[in-house]
Amino acid sequence: MRALAVWKSRRIGLLFVLGFASGLPLYLTSQTLQAWLTSAGVPNARIAALSLVGLAYTFKFAWAPLLDRFRLPFLGRRRGWMLALQVGLVAAIAAMGMVDPVGEPELLAALAVCVAFLSASQDVVLDAYNADVLAPDERAAGSAVYVLGYRLAMVTTGTIALVLSVHVAWSVIYAAMAALMALCIVATLAAEEPPAAEGAPRSLAEAVYLPFVELVRRLGARRLGLVLAFTALYKAGDYFAQALVIAFLVRGAEFSLDEIGAIYQALGFAGTALGGLAAGSLVARFGVRRMLVAFGLLQASTNLLYALLALTGKSFPIFCTAVLVDNLANAMGTATFVAFLMSVCSPAVSATQFALLTSLSSVGQRVFGPFAAKVVDALDWSGFFAFTSALAVPGLVLAWVVGKQGDAR
Repeated sequence: MRALAVWKSRRIGLLFVLGFASGLPLYLTSQTLQAWLTSAGVPNARIAALSLVGLAYTFKFAWAPLLDRFRLPFLGRRRGWMLALQVGLVAAIAAMGMVDPVGEPELLAALAVCVAFLSASQDVVLDAYNADVLAPDERAAGSAVYVLGYRLAMVTTGTIALVLSVHVAWSVIYAAMAALMALCIVATLAAEEPPAAEGAPRSLAEAVYLPFVELVRRLGARRLGLVLAFTALYKAGDYFAQALVIAFLVRGAEFSLDEIGAIYQALGFAGTALGGLAAGSLVARFGVRRMLVAFGLLQASTNLLYALLALTGKSFPIFCTAVLVDNLANAMGTATFVAFLMSVCSPAVSATQFALLTSLSSVGQRVFGPFAAKVVDALDWSGFFAFTSALAVPGLVLAWVVGKQGDAR
């Protein structure tokens, strides 16, 4: 009963809507935008060039100190920025839908960059808000619900938007997405502002260096090094596998794209929902440290299911099991991992610290991902997924060493 009590908190329900607001703009500047441009006959070179708008999500830590330092004259330091950015997203998304992608490509690109910048900034503020407002025993549950809302938004702007595009104009679709973003503002208005943080930056220069100084002062250089190593390595195996998992399913296991899409949408969302609910209760009951190790082991084991699929060849039972367990394990691992990152951040500068840590956590995908093809060439597909499972071992060892930090805070 104590483990289930965490779901009674009012703020947990609001985080579902805020997670939806965070995930809604992502596909509107990537996959869904690609589908719109393709249907309009835009050349491939121009479509590929628009993928650069996603750099805003990679470099969001660069302007995070501004969001820690300055506050708008309404709703408080966190909710004020949340409201302003969401209003900006409503206007920018609606404006994108009104542009002719063939006749006004520069204007569409500028609006896409604007949406991506506002969205990345919203992510920074929402991550800081979650870290500031959630009690320690609510962090895993809050993270899980937030991610579930995020995933639902991706289904809405991806699958549902593409289905609607057959029947209505793209301007209508983008207007509908802008309306959904406007509805999310209700959650921002209803949410509570975190308590005023002691030691908040008093100047922009202080907002830039204080997050680093505060971490060293509070954790010590040795422990901070362990925390940073854990952050980079905990999900490295999963991120490395993701670099080629779709290519494997098509070229190695010989599934069609529509088969992959249908199974991923249905079982992937189900696994995310179940895993998030389980993680929220289990972390509240057993603590961050033990669950980081347990869920990390489960995450590593799921890659062995893909190795089995590579050995057996095309098999729907194994594929369905792998997708369900993979998303289940990733939801549990991600919720606990984010709960730990929250415990590391200080409310005074949580926007900058959390942005830096999440950027570091993706190093396995963004830095080492390009080497995945060489591993496949050397070890074949089954060996590749076994290798990604082995990559989890250093992160699991570090999880036990540093996990005490998450329980203590």
